[in-house]
Amino acid sequence: MPAKRPFRLFLGALAAAGALAPAWSQPSAPAGSIFTCIDARGQRLTSDRPIVECLDREQKELKKDGTVRRTLGPSLTAQERAAYEERERKLAEERQRQTDERRAQKALLTRYPNQAAHDAERAKALRAAQDVIAAGQRRVADLEEQRRKLVQETEFFKEPSKWPAKLKRQIEENEQQIAAQQRFVENQEEEKRRIDAQFDEELARLKVLWAQLAPPTATSGAAGASPVPVAPTSRKR
Repeated sequence: MPAKRPFRLFLGALAAAGALAPAWSQPSAPAGSIFTCIDARGQRLTSDRPIVECLDREQKELKKDGTVRRTLGPSLTAQERAAYEERERKLAEERQRQTDERRAQKALLTRYPNQAAHDAERAKALRAAQDVIAAGQRRVADLEEQRRKLVQETEFFKEPSKWPAKLKRQIEENEQQIAAQQRFVENQEEEKRRIDAQFDEELARLKVLWAQLAPPTATSGAAGASPVPVAPTSRKR
C-alpha cells in the first residue's frame, strides 16, 4: 500500500530542512523507482520515494523489474547526528590547521630563502637583546655606585639608629632599585635564550623545507661505469 500523502509532504519538509541523515541526502531516485521496507509494526510498506515511517530502519530502492538498485541505511539518531557533526567539525579543524601550516611555511620560506638570511636575522635579534641586557647591567652598576656613596655617608654615624631619615630612605630606595634592575636583567637574559631557541626551532623546520625545494642532484656518469684512464704526461729531458 502506498504511503499516505501527508507523510510524503512531511518527508519533503524534513529533507529541505536538512534534518535527514547523510545517507538520505543522495541524488533523487530515477523515475519508476520503488522504495520498500518493514516498519516498526512488521508491515511492509512501499512508496515511490523514501518512506518516512522507516527513517529509523533500512529500506530498499527497487528498479522497475523488482531488483534492488540500492539500500538506504537508517537515519541517524540525535546522538549519532551529534557524533557525526563532531567528526565533521574535527575534520574541518584539521583541514584548517593544514591550510594555516602551509601558509606559515610559505611565509617562512619567503622571509628566509636560505640559511644565510636566517643566520643574519638571528644575529640581529640576539644583538638587540644583548644591547638591552648591557643597558640594564650599566644601570645596576650606577645604582651600586650610588649605594657605595650612601654607605660612606653612614660612616659618620656610630649606629644605624642615628642615621638621618633621608639617608635611610635613600638606602632603602637604592636597594629596591638594584633588586628590580637585577630582575630585569635576568628576565632579558631569559628572553635572549628564548629567542635563540626559537631560531633553532625555525632552522630545523627550514632545513626540511629547503631540502624539499632543492633540485635533485645530478649523477655524474653511468652507474657502475669504469673510470676513464688518464694518459701519462711526458717529461722533457
